[in-house]
Amino acid sequence: MPDLWTDDSAAAWRRSLERYPDVVARQGVARLADLDAWYRERLPGAVAGRRPPHATREELARLTEWKMSRGVWRAPNLALVRGNDEAAVVRASTEALALAPDPKAPIARLAELDGVGPATASALMAAAHPETYPFFDELVAAQVPGLGKLGWTLGFYLKYAAALRERAARLGGGWTPADVERALWANVGGKAGVT
Repeated sequence: MPDLWTDDSAAAWRRSLERYPDVVARQGVARLADLDAWYRERLPGAVAGRRPPHATREELARLTEWKMSRGVWRAPNLALVRGNDEAAVVRASTEALALAPDPKAPIARLAELDGVGPATASALMAAAHPETYPFFDELVAAQVPGLGKLGWTLGFYLKYAAALRERAARLGGGWTPADVERALWANVGGKAGVT
């Protein structure tokens, strides 16, 4: 695996990002490709198209399925997410999305929902605001020097997100923190290490 993080070549980063859909497809995880296409292509428009912008409980559950399909499946967390009241999800997501681009407050607000931690919260914020929020992924975090031991905490996410925002700014040319995250995930071949 090449060390993409230290590579300042925008072309190398672009090649890795372009591989992302193929790496997703080769994970061997049922429904991951469909969930990923929904997450990247349809969810952002659905959330942004509502006034005020918000997510539904079904969308939150589906993005949780996407997150777990790309990483570690935790059925109890999915059950907790599905158990949230619809009105509570709409209220929390409306408030969180209105708090963007604050780096902390939207993640903290979404994490008040049952079964939602910084990773799930970041998934919604990355879909709605990829220019500010990357999805919180352990395979990506492992490639970023200086973050320390992985912790599924808001504090760790804030360091992680700041590093990915800085990397996107250094790459320039329209790169977002969400693009950086996907390029790094594809760089290691996803959870299956598919290259």
